[in-house]
Amino acid sequence: MHLRYRTLASALLLALSAGAAAQDSGQNATPTPAPDKAKNLSTVIVTGTRADNRTESSSLTPIDVVSAKVLQQSGTTELSTALSRIIPSLTFPRPAAADTADSQRPAQLRGLSPDQVLVLVNGKRWHPGAILLTNGVLGRGSQAVDLNTIPMAAIDHIEVLRDGASAQYGSDAIAGVINIVLKGGADGGAVELSGGQYSAGDGRQWKGSASFGLPLNNDQGWLRFTLQDGHQDYSNRAGPNRTRAWEGTTQRYGDPEVGDHNLFLNGQYKLGESAELYAFGHIGKRDSTSPAFFRNLANSNSVPSIYPNGYLPLENSDSLDQSLVVGIRGKTGGGWRWDVSANYGGNRVSYATNNSVNRAYLHDFGSSPTSFHDGILSASQQALDVDIAKEFSTSWLPNPVTLAFGAEYLRQTYKIDAGDVASYYTGTSGTSGGAQGFGGFQPANAGSHSRHDVAEYVSLETNLTDKLGTSLAVRHEDYNDFGTTTSGALALRYDFTDRFALRGSASTGFRAPSLAQQNYSYISSLFFGAGNSLGLPQGIYNTGIVPSTSKVATLLGGEPLKPEKSRNFTAGAVWNPIDPLNLSIDVYQITIDNRIVLSSNLATNSAAVHNYLVANGVTDLNYSGIAYFTNAVNTRTRGVDLVGSYLFDLGQAGTLQATLSYNYNKNKVTDVKTNPAALNALGLNLKRIDRRDQYGLLADTTPRSKLILSGLYSVDRWSVSGALTRYGSFVSYNSTTAALDQTFSSKWLLDLAVNYNLDRWTFTLGADNVFNTYPDRVIPANDNNGTLPYSVFSPFGFNGAYVYGKLAYRW
Repeated sequence: MHLRYRTLASALLLALSAGAAAQDSGQNATPTPAPDKAKNLSTVIVTGTRADNRTESSSLTPIDVVSAKVLQQSGTTELSTALSRIIPSLTFPRPAAADTADSQRPAQLRGLSPDQVLVLVNGKRWHPGAILLTNGVLGRGSQAVDLNTIPMAAIDHIEVLRDGASAQYGSDAIAGVINIVLKGGADGGAVELSGGQYSAGDGRQWKGSASFGLPLNNDQGWLRFTLQDGHQDYSNRAGPNRTRAWEGTTQRYGDPEVGDHNLFLNGQYKLGESAELYAFGHIGKRDSTSPAFFRNLANSNSVPSIYPNGYLPLENSDSLDQSLVVGIRGKTGGGWRWDVSANYGGNRVSYATNNSVNRAYLHDFGSSPTSFHDGILSASQQALDVDIAKEFSTSWLPNPVTLAFGAEYLRQTYKIDAGDVASYYTGTSGTSGGAQGFGGFQPANAGSHSRHDVAEYVSLETNLTDKLGTSLAVRHEDYNDFGTTTSGALALRYDFTDRFALRGSASTGFRAPSLAQQNYSYISSLFFGAGNSLGLPQGIYNTGIVPSTSKVATLLGGEPLKPEKSRNFTAGAVWNPIDPLNLSIDVYQITIDNRIVLSSNLATNSAAVHNYLVANGVTDLNYSGIAYFTNAVNTRTRGVDLVGSYLFDLGQAGTLQATLSYNYNKNKVTDVKTNPAALNALGLNLKRIDRRDQYGLLADTTPRSKLILSGLYSVDRWSVSGALTRYGSFVSYNSTTAALDQTFSSKWLLDLAVNYNLDRWTFTLGADNVFNTYPDRVIPANDNNGTLPYSVFSPFGFNGAYVYGKLAYRW
């Protein structure tokens, strides 16, 4: 029996594809020789280190280098999805029917919040999206970076640092760092066209891209262009309403309809012999349409005079994303390396609701628009960075010491513009107001907010002996809205031989509350299922999110937000027993105090709460409850990362690069802060967070384990790539009722593709999720009468198999 399983495992390893193998980084600097470390994986890294000679294999902290070739082995055109199929500690859920959460989907590292991973592009801080996730989805409460604004055709490779790095980079780097390194140089280019659809017959999509470079002034510089354009039809896995089966399927539940356009530029120009000017930036536009909940004729919000068969409101987000980084870097005759850069990035999302109605407007004026402009969210950042480094030789150390120091000025803004009057109008008749599906931002919600931060850092890195490497970093930050904080990091690595090493790190970190978390304000139309925290019958209700320092929030326990504080510990081993085989294992623990979460909805529709608020001057209560952001919990994350790769040289039969990677990760809420006295004084069960967040969204709703067995087999003009992924089980928790919790079983997914190379052409046919695997169905009590049959928490979505083809020409 054991022999059979070993044979099966060997066959899978030989048949599948992957390629988490490191490729050349494309960096311009020529590394100085480093001590002989574990062999292979010699890519020079720039993330988590200020030295110019550190490689992936000699890194003091765990880091993955993912090449463009590996990214393109998946059928997906989304960067976040591609990374989640390569890095087991990275999760990319696919929320649906959650307002516009599916237009800027969040990525999670180690099961932590999407805004607890720092995203860099060419080592520079990338800007967050404008959308704040406020519904019951993974990443709830976060204002995250939208990785999918960066076209894969522009990427040379990606470095994923799986360790806390606030001491090197500042806020947000609690879970780790994703550094996207762009393609550079004038040589080479590619044109690629891909298309496919789900096996269910929907979700058809196509994407075209071109990447090419041009020399400048007799090779004194270069300018590289990447253009991308594509469209995706919506998918739908909704079922018919079992209480109204005669209507058929009226709900939409799946991926949104998306149109995407992007232009990326990257350039460099020599300024004499010792300096160069560089710049990169992009402009991208994404038009996304997502469904709300269907209003049938039995629904209190139906309007038969306009929609005699009911209606499905459609929520549109029109996103404009822009960035520009300009800098000068060089090296002095004394060996000092310096880099001065200015960085701008911004995201603007304009909201609209179509196929809808405002019932209060209709009641008061006799007519209502069916399309509404709901308002605009805008987020931006501007940064000025100065980085200086030099290698010093000392008489009392056998190896040079890298000294690095620098400073950063960071300014961030967040703005809400109100929608048209009809989008939010409520009137006084008691009829439900606001555009059905997504009511507009009201003038009371509108506002413009900004803050700035000044940071300084210093780091030291060296090999104290030929076997012992170490680094030390300290960073100080001064935010004008909440004050100062200091982070530190220490990392060690001891190479017992040139094939085996132990490494470890300890660091403190922080994440500043985002401006959106501090200032976001909105009244929304949400679906509340059975057993909801407000104790309301299942249905659609208005609920409000208010700043934690607003009057109504303060009366109900709100306080100014404080930064999250973390402590990270990692220990691991790197082993290269023979040249083709590389192994690494790292265990880690991350504790976070004062974790910022969006509170549960605090009911304001009871007489006691209503009278209390009115007595204290709050009379605008046209919603059933409020929520605000709060430093309510402490959490602990423990886990292990395992990565093994083997290069099989099969002679005339070709080569096989195989990789096995595994992550086990357990999140736990270790403490919930005492309920504010203001809530307890009301004598009501008003909880700051409910059990859905405490046990689920902050813990077990992300799978604890993920395994990826992948490989790339190449022979002559042919290659076969594939990945077998096991997603561990996860639990969906109800807000108040344990009987409505559901455990979803683990699932295996297989992706396969066949490639044929003819001169400069590559032809690809492939399928993701070959066996059309779906997550378990939701229990009837939670499936909205059968219309929502699958969980929004599924780590691989619920679209089934995706079949695609690609055509590429490279030079």
